[in-house]
Amino acid sequence: MSESNSRYNLARSVLPAIAALALHGAPAIAQEQARTQSVEVFGGELFGDKLTDAPVSGRNPRLNDDALAGIRYNYNFTDMWGVQLSSGYSWSRASRVPVGENRFGVTTVDLDAVWNITPQFPFVAYVLAGAGYAWANFNTPITGVSNGRDVDLAESSGFTANAGIGVKYYLSGNLYVDALARYRYLDRLVSSSNQHMNTAETTLGIGWRF
Repeated sequence: MSESNSRYNLARSVLPAIAALALHGAPAIAQEQARTQSVEVFGGELFGDKLTDAPVSGRNPRLNDDALAGIRYNYNFTDMWGVQLSSGYSWSRASRVPVGENRFGVTTVDLDAVWNITPQFPFVAYVLAGAGYAWANFNTPITGVSNGRDVDLAESSGFTANAGIGVKYYLSGNLYVDALARYRYLDRLVSSSNQHMNTAETTLGIGWRF
């Protein structure tokens, strides 16, 4: 057998083994790991709900669907369990109001427990749940008639709870993208109203693990 054929056969047998080792090692590099931290920025959309429990001048004001952005910090106690501290802001509006459409910014801060379902793979499926606080910011109060009397509804704040499911994909050992769908309960955002809100968020983020 010629020297060139020997080299060809050696390469043909060795290269697949090297490729297999590389593929086998890739998840270990990209997996979620204990005692690691990460930060990420995200953007997406908040899907709103009714703002008041009673109509104002014949209609229930509504928190409109609108853009959402924010930042998250993650810490893994183990490869499967961690916590997330996050803050977001939505540039929403109060629609179905007696006069015009009011700018209605919503700020949230949450602390969540995180369960990484598939920590050993580059695609890391996870679920989270937790609680926090939410603040509203009106540009003008909502005025009208409710239950036979004049009302002047201002912004308010209250308890919020959330639960979500997401997936991270590691572009490299430390850089990842994060897609998350989250249900959010809001105690209330408007004064003089007992309306509890059921909203949802969909976001896409990019993060760095360290």
